Amino acid sequence: MKSLHDCLPLLFVVVFSLSWVNASANSNDYFLDCLFSYHPDGFTSFSKVIYTETNSSYSAVLESSIRNPRFSTPNTPKPLVIVTPSNISHVQATIHCSKKHGLQIRTRSGGHDFEGLSYVSQVPFVVIDLVHFRSIDVDVKKEEAWIQSGAVTGEVYYRINERTTNLTFPGALCHTVGIGGFISGGGYGFLFRKYGLAADNVIDAQFVDANGRVLDRRLMGEDLFWAIRGGGGGSFGIVLSWKVKLVHVPSTVTVFSVSRTLEQNATQLLHRWQYVAPNLPNDVYSVVSISSMNSTENGERTVLATFTSVFQGVADELIPLMQERFPELGLLKEDYIEMTWIESILFWNQLSNETSEILLDRSNRNSLVPLSYKSKSDYVRKPMPEIALQGLWSRLLEVNETSTAIVNIISYGGKMDEIPETETPFPHRKGTSYKINYNIVWQEEENSNPQRYISWMRTLYSYMGPFVSKSPRAAYVNYRDLDIGRNNDDGKTSYKQASVWGRKYFKNNFDRLVYVKTKIDPENFFKHEQSIPPRFH
Repeated sequence: MKSLHDCLPLLFVVVFSLSWVNASANSNDYFLDCLFSYHPDGFTSFSKVIYTETNSSYSAVLESSIRNPRFSTPNTPKPLVIVTPSNISHVQATIHCSKKHGLQIRTRSGGHDFEGLSYVSQVPFVVIDLVHFRSIDVDVKKEEAWIQSGAVTGEVYYRINERTTNLTFPGALCHTVGIGGFISGGGYGFLFRKYGLAADNVIDAQFVDANGRVLDRRLMGEDLFWAIRGGGGGSFGIVLSWKVKLVHVPSTVTVFSVSRTLEQNATQLLHRWQYVAPNLPNDVYSVVSISSMNSTENGERTVLATFTSVFQGVADELIPLMQERFPELGLLKEDYIEMTWIESILFWNQLSNETSEILLDRSNRNSLVPLSYKSKSDYVRKPMPEIALQGLWSRLLEVNETSTAIVNIISYGGKMDEIPETETPFPHRKGTSYKINYNIVWQEEENSNPQRYISWMRTLYSYMGPFVSKSPRAAYVNYRDLDIGRNNDDGKTSYKQASVWGRKYFKNNFDRLVYVKTKIDPENFFKHEQSIPPRFH
């Protein structure tokens, strides 16, 4: 039998929803009037970039970049208006009118926010979708590029590769990740052990603040320029474009990807990997992906560990290296596959049978079944004992066949050990052996009861506590996780409240982020459930 307390959330939702509907109808009209009157040709200028729920294209535009169906249910709050700006004045007008009429702004570049915060809010809100801000201007001679925030990583890789096959940008693994959010959180990929994070390779930016001012690095100053390169999206303003350094890649890279089950000594191999991978040369990206599966031998459940590496060089260099450092893995010569840099991106995204033009497909139509997911992250500074891994296996084996759990363990070291913790807001540098990314995914039709999957993830995360970083238990802001702490639903918070999650993402850099926020946005206009607060707000 439900108690009164069980019913309170439902009562709150009903009352809140009704008040939002009434407020929203008025806010919507006033907001649109404001936009259309912002400058003389307002209606002509805005009519093609505004979508309200009465517009036939509204749902298609909203859903075009929703990467997690968990945040696309009938009960998910929807934006009053979606603006897809085609010039800076559209962005300035949207900020001005949102402030004037008390609406929150959520800014979306690729839609990969793990908690849907780039397109969902619990209070009346507007989405600025940067889908039209996606130009990529490559200067091969200077080894630089200006990249707009709405471009996705695949577009960046493709456009640079069009001009030169020996340069690239240290972007994301997944080709549909939006550049804006990716760089805002730091951003790692195949090349981060050699060249650092994406944010480490930014040299200028074009930024719009809460007053609509357009600022570059010189005008914004070094504090704000520091904060936007890893301090997380949605706190300071809107970065429209980034000037980045391009980095060198060889004409040939080598990959291998081999899988081992528990019966094939996966436990011992992963235990050994912890000592090997962080000390490999900077040219090696190394990850182990772990999941449960039915054993082909006896039909019982087992754990599968897939060891994957991408090496910036030819197989004849990688083979002796792996034979010396990790002979236990038992790699054969035929396991090593040589390819171009751009082919390695296709390989990772399981697009090896496609041409590189597939990287221009923002929608990722290659993924036929939309999967909901919940993710978490950890950083590890000391190798886990085998007994800890065995406990992890037992929890993975609990997962039933309506869902899939995947744990990715990404080696650190290399260049990351050389960059100071305070260089950018991203602090997980020297002494970090590897990062863990936990995921549980399920079919969209299971969204009526996602809580059982989320609860399983929380139990796994609790189990891992003794074996990962402590004081704080660190996390990666681009693997956003509201379980580790949050502001209020309306984004308002205190320094103390925000410190709970803020120090996990940013360690002591959190205080400098608060200082910058207090200077650039003291009224806390740009806010969400994990945005940086001003100091005295």
